[in-house]
Amino acid sequence: MKKIILSIEGMTCSACSNGLEKYLNKQNGIKQASVNLVMANASIEYDEKILNIDNLNEFVRKAGFKSLGEFKEIKIEGKNKKEKIKFICFTVLAIILMYIAMGHMINLPTLSIIDVNKNPIGYTICLFIFSIIFMIYGFDVLKNGYKNLIHKTANMDTLVGIGVISSFLYSLYNMTLLFNGDSSAIHHLYFESVVMVIYFIKLGRYIDKLSKDKTKEAIQKLVKITPETAKIKLNGKEKKVTIDEVHKGDIVISKPGERISVDGEIIEGKTHLDESFITGESKPVTRSVGDKVIAGSINYDGYIEYKAEKIGKESAISEIVKLVVEASNTKAPIAKIADTVSGYFVPVVIGISIITFIMYLILGYGFESALITFVTILVIACPCSLGLATPLAIVVAEGKCVSHGILIKKSEILENAQKVNTIVFDKTGTLTYGTLKIAEVKNYSNINDKKLLQLVGSIESKSTHPISKAFTDYLKDNKLEILPIKEFGNVSGFGIIGKIEEQKFIIGNAKILESYKIKNKYEKDEKKLAKQGNSIVYVVQNEQIIALIGVNDIVRENSKQVINELNNNNIDTIMLTGDNKETAEKIAKDIGITKVIANVLPNEKTNMIKKLKQENRYVMMCGDGINDSPALATADIGVSVKSGTDIAMDSSDVILTKNDLNSILKLIDISKRTIRIIKQNLFWAFFYNILMIPIAIGVLKPFGISISPMVASLAMVFSSITVILNTLRLKKR
Repeated sequence: MKKIILSIEGMTCSACSNGLEKYLNKQNGIKQASVNLVMANASIEYDEKILNIDNLNEFVRKAGFKSLGEFKEIKIEGKNKKEKIKFICFTVLAIILMYIAMGHMINLPTLSIIDVNKNPIGYTICLFIFSIIFMIYGFDVLKNGYKNLIHKTANMDTLVGIGVISSFLYSLYNMTLLFNGDSSAIHHLYFESVVMVIYFIKLGRYIDKLSKDKTKEAIQKLVKITPETAKIKLNGKEKKVTIDEVHKGDIVISKPGERISVDGEIIEGKTHLDESFITGESKPVTRSVGDKVIAGSINYDGYIEYKAEKIGKESAISEIVKLVVEASNTKAPIAKIADTVSGYFVPVVIGISIITFIMYLILGYGFESALITFVTILVIACPCSLGLATPLAIVVAEGKCVSHGILIKKSEILENAQKVNTIVFDKTGTLTYGTLKIAEVKNYSNINDKKLLQLVGSIESKSTHPISKAFTDYLKDNKLEILPIKEFGNVSGFGIIGKIEEQKFIIGNAKILESYKIKNKYEKDEKKLAKQGNSIVYVVQNEQIIALIGVNDIVRENSKQVINELNNNNIDTIMLTGDNKETAEKIAKDIGITKVIANVLPNEKTNMIKKLKQENRYVMMCGDGINDSPALATADIGVSVKSGTDIAMDSSDVILTKNDLNSILKLIDISKRTIRIIKQNLFWAFFYNILMIPIAIGVLKPFGISISPMVASLAMVFSSITVILNTLRLKKR
């Protein structure tokens, strides 16, 4: 199966996106399709043995829309100035038309050639010309409405199209009567309604587009961070090239004040980099030979050369943008409800308007009154606000999450995070910084400490476990070389093995001794080191324990505050770690966690998560994203505390690029606010239609209350504006 995101043109409401989604999911070879109205794209998973991109584009065309090809997640268009100028021009024309059409009602001066009383034919021709101009301006609306009706995916444009064309044809009929001498026909022209309905639809679209652009600001900021050019070292000389000309393995140069061009590894020099845009760390970080650099970071004060490793779509920023785009293409359960309603809403409205038209004729109200009521129902019931209610809130919330260093892979997380009542934390690298140091060595061999740590550090250099960094840092600080390793192996959950100079070493926790049936004669020393808050590393040679090494970690500065806040919100917190019980309990006590489950293997962590879920808990698991991946995948929500450069490796649902546990509190808060906003949006969207459709039908006519198509179109715009303004409240904090 292959996955692709296509840019789609022609979608105007949730009935469009819902209709296209249904059509795509019916096609042979498509496993799953999800259409995003706000981002104007479709995420499609398909069998490449059956279909190709041309087939997918054709499916989109047959559904009544246009595919613009693969969605370029790192090239997001800005505001269209031409579109803005065009809208301003038509706004002026709309004002002029309203002056001509209604100025005489309040005795405003009018040119005699277009005065309704002095020259009714000139007046009629003027309105006719204006209506033609605006129908050309709104041709996309009329065309889409017709196409979607033909393809049985009737949408907002279908309602507007039917209403506008009906009004225009009826006005054209009365214009013919006027030209044939029937002066009373001047009172049955609705050209101005045609104009104003189209204008207000375009106004709604314009406001809608501006709001959608705002939702993409966080993504645009990330995209703009990466420079367009780079300086590479070629044959000993410096050469300026575009980013597209940089290849993996090229030596790239960065001088003070410049941005890092691509992800890579420093091979010469030392500097301080500002990586706050992706890690959230406001202070510049020191980077030297062997350290990774992220594209977009600002080089403060040093000259460095680095080898290009990740370019284009592989870069950390591109991975972030890709995750955000893919997340916005998934649907939260609450969004699916709105989509289902919208899918049935348009056909129902068309049915109501037709029935009302027929009933008006039967009851003797006359053709004109029946037609105007018919058009008014169609226009006022446009489900624009309903279509925006959920997807706009989801995308705004995702943008808010990005600005706080929270990347979510599925939009349903925004709905479900507020349900969490239990959070399980891994210890090393999650509740602690994972910045480990060697605190104490219990050496039982005749090898001196420095040589012993060189042997252990050389084997640990092959490992990805956070503890290994304490040993590699020791080698680096003491300028000790890494010795050649043979037969390296990882014993999952226990430790590692390797050969140096034909001597086999086993390194790991107490459970690795049980695995190899090695008697532990140093349990007292282990307990003593553990009480001091150390993680214990056993070193075994020739089936004999030759050393115990205590490795200490630093608890995250805000761990205690975050745990306290979670406890105050009645969210249970649990520490789940493979470390020894004494060390785990000491750290847990310091930060306020009351339940500790220690000495567990990765599969035991998974079983523990399953057990908690069986207790009807909604479980969030927070870990390092690699060793805890089975548990992260099993939890209702998996949260990974990782650095930006490792984003692509994570198997979790949520990635915290700031490595800040406060982001968990922020995620839960954003989730609560998002669901509250969506419920409010859906209420007002449904309330508007429930209230306005009966009025449009004429239920309140006996009380002298009625509305015209023009007023209906304005009311529709206000309903959309209400939803947009309510949604943008998510940006406030």
